[in-house]
Formats: sequence, C-alpha cells, structure tokens
Amino acid sequence: MRRRSGRSVMLALAAAALLATPPIEAQAPGPQVNLARLDYGLKARALAEGVWVVEGANDDFSPANGCNVINTGFIATGGGVLVINTGPSRRYGEQLRALIERTTREPIVQVLHLNLHPDYFLGNQAFADVPITATAITRAGMAREAKAYEDNLYRLCGDWMKGTEARLPTQTIGPGPLRIGKREFELREWKGHTDSDLVLIDRASHVAFVGGLVFADRVPTTPHAEPRAWLASLEQLATLKLGTVVPSHGPVHAEGLGLNQTRSYLQWLDGQFGRWAEAGWDMNEVLRGPVPVAFRQWAAWPAEYTRNVAHLYPRYERAALQRPKSP
Repeated sequence: MRRRSGRSVMLALAAAALLATPPIEAQAPGPQVNLARLDYGLKARALAEGVWVVEGANDDFSPANGCNVINTGFIATGGGVLVINTGPSRRYGEQLRALIERTTREPIVQVLHLNLHPDYFLGNQAFADVPITATAITRAGMAREAKAYEDNLYRLCGDWMKGTEARLPTQTIGPGPLRIGKREFELREWKGHTDSDLVLIDRASHVAFVGGLVFADRVPTTPHAEPRAWLASLEQLATLKLGTVVPSHGPVHAEGLGLNQTRSYLQWLDGQFGRWAEAGWDMNEVLRGPVPVAFRQWAAWPAEYTRNVAHLYPRYERAALQRPKSP
C-alpha cells in the first residue's frame, strides 16, 4: 500500500491515545506449580456460599505454568455441582475434579463451556460421565478446531498434555434461565471475542462468570475476534447489575473494572489500527508503533499484542484499500 503523508501526525495521535483504566488490585497468589510431578497446584477460592473459582496464572501459555492461564469455577446447587470450563489438558481436568470432590460432597452433574477456546474444554476427559454443554455455535467451533488445538498445545506445553484428546460437548445449551437443584442462573449469549460468548450469572450471589468477553490486567486474545461486535456486546453487558466478576483471564474483581479495561483497549485498537491502515503502515511498522503505557504493563505483553496484530491488522488494511479515495 502506498504511504500517505502525515506520518508524524499519526505518531502524535497514537502517543496521545486514551489510557486504560488503572490496574486491578492483585489477585490471590497463583497456583504453585510442581513441574517435576506435573501438579497444577489448583486451589478453590470461595467467592460466595457454594461458589468457587479456581484461578490460573495471569500470563501467557508456557510449560512453567502448565499452560494454565484460565480461571475455571464450580457451583454447588443443592442438587449437584455445575462446573464452568475444564482447563487446558486431561491432567488439569483430573486435578480439577479431585479438587471439587475434596471441596464439596455434592456430585458433579453438569459441565458448562463459555466459548470454544482450548483451555475451556481440553480437560473434558475427566468429566466423561456427566453432561457437557455448550452453545450450538461453540460446539461446531470446537469440532472444527479441536485437532489444531491439540497440536498447538502439545507444542507449547509438552508433557503437561500427555494423554489429552479433545472430548467434545454432548449437549447443546442456549441463553435463558437455568435451574439446577436449588440454584437459579441466567445465561446470556453475545459475540465478539468469539462467535458465541456465554456469560453465566448466579442469581443468588450475583457472581458472574463472563468468559472471554472481559479480560483483566491482560492483553485480550483475538484469534476469533471481531472488535466492533465485541464492543457492542460489552455495552450490553455493562447494563447488567453484576457483583463479583470472574473473567477467564486475569484477576477476579468488582463490577466494571475489567470491562472498562477491555473496552478501552478495543476502542484504542479499532481506532488506531484503522488510522495506521489509512496511513499506509505495514504490519512491521504497526508492531513498532506507540502503544499506551498502561496496555504495555498488562500480562502477556508483548506476545499477545503481536498476535493481535497478526490476527486483526490485515482486515484494516483490506478495508483501507477497498475504501473509495477522495479525488
């Protein structure tokens, strides 16, 4: 693409871009991984009566953290346990199940997946005896991507992945009310981070498991993202009265904090990528371009931002090339 004039103006605009909201207070200490034993060191932290989160590292995939960078969870309903996502490997799923069984006497009765990404469902082998649920779009995406996910995580994570084979959901679930035992939930389905992003809200405690729609103190992942649809979904999510928010990646926090961070980042990315594309910048120039300091302090920087550019910037270049030019 031919470079237009105004490069110095573009740099100034980027340098003055909107900063993200302040960092969220540090989450509870991450799991103490034992590499020799391939032990994830999973711990359950109570968020409300009968509601637990199992926090992963706020980091990028690596053998040092067992590729455990996801927050999973489980809820005792009085009629059995609902498990929210099962982690990145068979070994994780087995250790998660053992943790649940040490924490509550209720049997596991259902697994729920919030989107199609691998660390949401590659632990499913440990839950083969219970219904495993996801939306129709998520189920189709998992079936399409499962082999590539296995290959990629085996490459990234090594021995942690031994014995892991994708076990796909067995039942379809959609948005609306969900009742298990004495507990009532609300399921909301949006899109933008992926083509189907589920949010689970426990009506009794107002704890919300928001999946990948919200990131906290971490650069968002974007392999299936559409930033403008994602921003529209965040606007709708912001209208809900939530209490404790459990993102899949980053610290658990009070309502609004992670949402504001994610929205600020996507607004900056959508606007800046568009301006750089209009100015004729290539991908290497974008990677060297200025990014607000607050974003560069988040977990998984710069690796995840590099992937953001690879995933998304070509779309902005195509849009700029296709836009009619002023005479």
